[in-house]
Amino acid sequence: MLLEKELTDKIIRAGIEVHKALGPGLLESAYEKCLMKEFELSQIPFRSQVDFPLEYKGIKVDAGYRIDLVVDEKVIIELKAVESIIPVHEAQLLTYMKLTGIRVGMIMNFHVPVLKDGIKRMVL
Repeated sequence: MLLEKELTDKIIRAGIEVHKALGPGLLESAYEKCLMKEFELSQIPFRSQVDFPLEYKGIKVDAGYRIDLVVDEKVIIELKAVESIIPVHEAQLLTYMKLTGIRVGMIMNFHVPVLKDGIKRMVL
């Protein structure tokens, strides 16, 4: 069984709702705002633009990193509106997952004709 499958299914359904309404071609920030609204309507707990300080030699350093969405403290979502998901996007998500201890992450790229083709699920 997939880790956090029920929650990631809800996240995907919310993303599909947003993509159906808006289609591809908008800025990432527009999808983020609408996805947040969809989470609220679906009563899915989340935090957005979560500050993500680095720790260097035991000292927290604010390097300006922010996680797009953390859903129910169990899934990190990295939103994109790009031509395609590339390895650096995956590396970014994996780094966030490792450093936060959150084991499940998803990249949701809204710049695709069908959203399911823009979703990459990752597990540590």
